[in-house]
Amino acid sequence: MIKIGILGDIGSGKSYAAEHFGYPVFNADIEVGKLYKKDRKIFNKLKKTLPKYIYSFPLKKSEISNAILANKPNLKKIIAIVHPEIRKRMNIFLKKNVNKKILILDIPLLLENKINKKNDILIFVQSKKKEILKRLKKRKNFNLLLLKKFKDIQLSLDFKKKKSQFIIENDFTNKSLKRSIKKILKEII
Repeated sequence: MIKIGILGDIGSGKSYAAEHFGYPVFNADIEVGKLYKKDRKIFNKLKKTLPKYIYSFPLKKSEISNAILANKPNLKKIIAIVHPEIRKRMNIFLKKNVNKKILILDIPLLLENKINKKNDILIFVQSKKKEILKRLKKRKNFNLLLLKKFKDIQLSLDFKKKKSQFIIENDFTNKSLKRSIKKILKEII
């Protein structure tokens, strides 16, 4: 089984690219969303750790955002509670798909949390900063301060790019993205 980790800036189109490979994708952001909506155990841990900010189940992203914006240690506290559960879900995904030729890992903090293995293939999705910001501003919960807090805990884009075996130039057109993916898959398989 070949595991492909998708790296890149927030809003660069990592998830979009991941979906276009045509293989099973583990999307950590989607899994976090499911945790917030359905996992009362996680809610109770977050409520106990951050009682000033977390008070309703299913968890609202606004409560999480407010906690993160209030002070830097809160983000680390949330990560300490949420990430072990996401890692468990990823391991279940990997076991369930053990017979697949290729699996895609769309995990924003893949390198930061040392989730990737030495022989995994890393692909960096690169987009123009101007395009990324334009796209991020269209998101309904866009918050520049929150974005900065998330970027602060991430490794530099240059580092991620250097660690990657392939780079996809994402100009947000299907044609060029599919061409890049096809070329990469041809090299990998």
